[in-house]
Order: sequence, then C-alpha cells, then structure tokens
Amino acid sequence: MKIAFIGLGHMGAPMARNLRKAGHELVVFDVDKEAMRQFITVGAESAASPGEAASRAEMVITMLPSSPHVQAVYTGEKGVLSGVRGCSHGQPFRGRG
Repeated sequence: MKIAFIGLGHMGAPMARNLRKAGHELVVFDVDKEAMRQFITVGAESAASPGEAASRAEMVITMLPSSPHVQAVYTGEKGVLSGVRGCSHGQPFRGRG
C-alpha cells in the first residue's frame, strides 16, 4: 500500500520506519526537510505539501503535535483535504488543546 505519512518527529519517524520495513511505499512530508531526507535515502518519495502527499497515496497518516497543527495540515492551503481523492469528510478533529 502507498501511504502518505505527514509528521516525521519523535513519534512519527519510528512509525514511518516500521511501515517502510513492512514493505509499504511511503510519500513523506514534514516541515523539517532533514527528517524527510532520512526517508528519501531509504526509498520513500518526498512531497512538497501535505496535499501533494495525499494526492499520491492510498492512505494518509498524520502524527502531529497538537490540534492546531492537525487543522492546518488538513484544511490549510495545500492541505491534505485538497489532495484526497474519493473521500468524504466532515470537520477535522478538534481536541481540547
């Protein structure tokens, strides 16, 4: 399966590595370009935005630090929702944070 993985920090990077080890193709995006580079060297594709990552994958996984980050990544300019295909969606999750 081709997975868009957005958020390659302390929690996201190990999760993405495990998905790669399990044989999944990854399209990665992170604001930290060095974090993305580490995945490109092991065969992942990079994306210029969350929306681009979503448009090139069958599934999207995000591992982000807080609700404002989640909202920005999903609904912002070039966000995930601008790139998903064949998906219905409601309001992004809004936590108590």
